[in-house]
Amino acid sequence: MLKSSNNISSNKAIGSNYGLLLRNFFSGLEINYFILMFIVLTILLITTPNYRNASYIIKAISRNVEYGLVACMMTIIIVAGMIDLSVAGVMTLSATITGLLYHNAGIPMLGAIVLGLMGGLMLGMINGALVAYLKIPAIIVTIGTLYLYRGISKIFIGDHSLGHFPDWFNRVDRIYLIKIGNVNIPVTIIGLLVVVIIIFFILKFTSIGRKIYAIGTNETAAKFSGINVKRLKFLLFSLSGLVAGAAGILTTSRLLVVRHDMALGGELDIITIVVLGGTSILGGKGNVIGTLWGWLIVIFVRSGLSVAQIPIEQQLFVIGTLLLLALAIPNIISILKEKYLNIEIQKSLKKVIDSKNKKY
Repeated sequence: MLKSSNNISSNKAIGSNYGLLLRNFFSGLEINYFILMFIVLTILLITTPNYRNASYIIKAISRNVEYGLVACMMTIIIVAGMIDLSVAGVMTLSATITGLLYHNAGIPMLGAIVLGLMGGLMLGMINGALVAYLKIPAIIVTIGTLYLYRGISKIFIGDHSLGHFPDWFNRVDRIYLIKIGNVNIPVTIIGLLVVVIIIFFILKFTSIGRKIYAIGTNETAAKFSGINVKRLKFLLFSLSGLVAGAAGILTTSRLLVVRHDMALGGELDIITIVVLGGTSILGGKGNVIGTLWGWLIVIFVRSGLSVAQIPIEQQLFVIGTLLLLALAIPNIISILKEKYLNIEIQKSLKKVIDSKNKKY
């Protein structure tokens, strides 16, 4: 009897732990942005026949996995109160390093990929050293290195393209691991979802995650609490370079070529994705699940505009407008909440004063 009661209590404890885990996971969802993504998709389903085909939606998503991957790392950077505008340049230069090592140096493709990733890591380390140890603002550093890295790529390959890579490397986005009904899910999408889950748990449940939020909320207080802010900043920018390098190599696999204008303007899309997902551009607030919804919103908007044959200039206008709205709306809501709270406080104080006056 005692044993069975112990089993029941242990099962309840396990159940409550799983329940807590699920609540923590789903509490991170930015429900407003999920609703917005759902509305955009519904409009596209009504207006664009292609979107009624699940395979077409998966293909549209798989063409943008690289930006989703970089946006996940950008979420961490922005939560920490910084920004990395050089990511598109790092993508391009890492891909250029990989292509040149394979074609010009005769290094096997796998070795060229590893060295390309190391190149991305080093580019991120340069950003991190300038921001963390020389204390130059991240926005200034990464604007400079954005042009620097893309310029280096232009110097090495000019207006030419690097192609003719091994068959096993080409079109990684067409390697399928899972089939749901008649829809094949590419390995790249599965890999991105794994990265999202890992980053979610790092930010939500680890001491490093708490330190990142602390730096983004109040860097001075974080220093006084014993956090090594410089080392963490350097680490984050280094990882950002590594992830952007991986994204650049994945883009090469998908497009089959390397060009100096690869991912041109990609930093705008990536920041829009992160901010649309509810991450505060001021730092200290945000999560990677919201970024996932922001990523899907941008994909559906861009894809819908392309299907409607909207010129790229007008697409940039729409994406820029989305970014401004994503920045403005939370601030407007915050101002309205503050005003409402002040009104409620004034009402409460008035009631207290009136009740005291009645007593006298």
